[in-house]
Amino acid sequence: MTDASAGTLEEQVLGAVEQRREVVNAAIDEDLPVAEPERLYEAVRYLLDAGGKRLRPTVLLLVAEALADVDDDPADIDYRDFPDLTGGAVDLMAAAVSIEVIQSFTLIHDDIMDDDDLRRGVPAVHREYDTETAILAGDTLYSKAFEILVEADADPERVVEATDVLATTCTNICEGQARDIAFEERTDVLPDEYLEMIKDKTAVLYGAAATIPAILLGADDETVEQLYQYGIDVGRAFQIQDDVLDLTVPSEKLGKQRGSDLVENKQTIITLHAREQGVDVDALVETDDVDSVTEAEIDEAVARLEDAGSIDYAKEKAQELVTRGKDRLAVLPDNESKELLAGIADYLIERGH
Repeated sequence: MTDASAGTLEEQVLGAVEQRREVVNAAIDEDLPVAEPERLYEAVRYLLDAGGKRLRPTVLLLVAEALADVDDDPADIDYRDFPDLTGGAVDLMAAAVSIEVIQSFTLIHDDIMDDDDLRRGVPAVHREYDTETAILAGDTLYSKAFEILVEADADPERVVEATDVLATTCTNICEGQARDIAFEERTDVLPDEYLEMIKDKTAVLYGAAATIPAILLGADDETVEQLYQYGIDVGRAFQIQDDVLDLTVPSEKLGKQRGSDLVENKQTIITLHAREQGVDVDALVETDDVDSVTEAEIDEAVARLEDAGSIDYAKEKAQELVTRGKDRLAVLPDNESKELLAGIADYLIERGH
C-alpha cells in the first residue's frame, strides 16, 4: 500500500479506495454475473458497472485489514481466504460485495421514488430500461446481497450474526426513507429527528460496512460496537456535508442544480436550524421547480442561511461527528489501515473544499 503519510488527504484516501475498488469490481463480476433472464441481469449490473467509488466496501476491507494487522498491497491480499482472529479464514470479499450490492439496490429505488433522470452520469435504471424492470432489478439486488453474504465461509454463528446486521440495516434504510418523505410535509421537524432519519437512511450502511467484517473475523463485542458507531458517526457527517454541498458548490461541479434540496422543500439540518433562528425557510425560494430556479435566487437564499449561522452550524456538526467517529477507532491496532479509516472520515466532510 502507499504510505498513508504521503500526499494530500484526498490523494491518500482516493488512492486507497482506488486500489480496493479494483478488487471489488473483479469480485462483482464473479459473484453477480449477467445470467438469464438477460435483460433483468443487465439492469441489475447497470449501476454497478456505471461507476461509484466503492467507499462502503473499502471501509469493510480496511476494518478487516486493521483488525488482522495486514499491511500488504490490496492486489496481493487473498480476500477470499482472509485470516480471522481465531486461526480460521473468511471469504471477506463476499461481505464487501454484499454491501455494495445493497447500496446499488437503494439507489435504484431512490431514483424511482424521486423520479430522477440521472445517476452516476448515466440515465437512471428506470429511464434506461423501464420502471417495472428497475423495481425487479432492485429487488434482485436486495436478495442477491444475502445470497452472497452467506457464502462468506466463516463460522456459521458469525455468518448468522452478520446476516442479521445486514437485514436490520435494510429495514432501517426503508424506515429512514419513509421519514424523509414524511418530513417534506412538516414544518416542525426537530434537528434530533433529522439526525435519527439520516442515521437510518444513510449512516446505517456505513455502520454495517464497519461492523460485518469485525463480526466475521471474531472480534469482541466492544470492538464490534465501537466500529458500528464509527460508521454511524461518519455516515451522518457524510449526509450533513451533502446538505452543505448542495448549497455551496456550483451547479456544474455538483452535477445537478445547486440548491435543489431547498427548491424541493427537503428538510436538512441547515433549514431546521434556520427555522429555529426565525428564518421563513419556505419563503427563501419562491419556485418549486428545479429547472426554473435562478442562481441569483439561490445566492440570496444561501446568504440568508449564512447570516443565520445555519451553514456554519451544519459544518460544525459534521466535524463534531467525524471527530467522535475517529475516536471510536481506538479499538483497532495502530496501523496504516486504521489511519486510512480516519482519513476516510476526514475526506467525507472535506469534499468540495
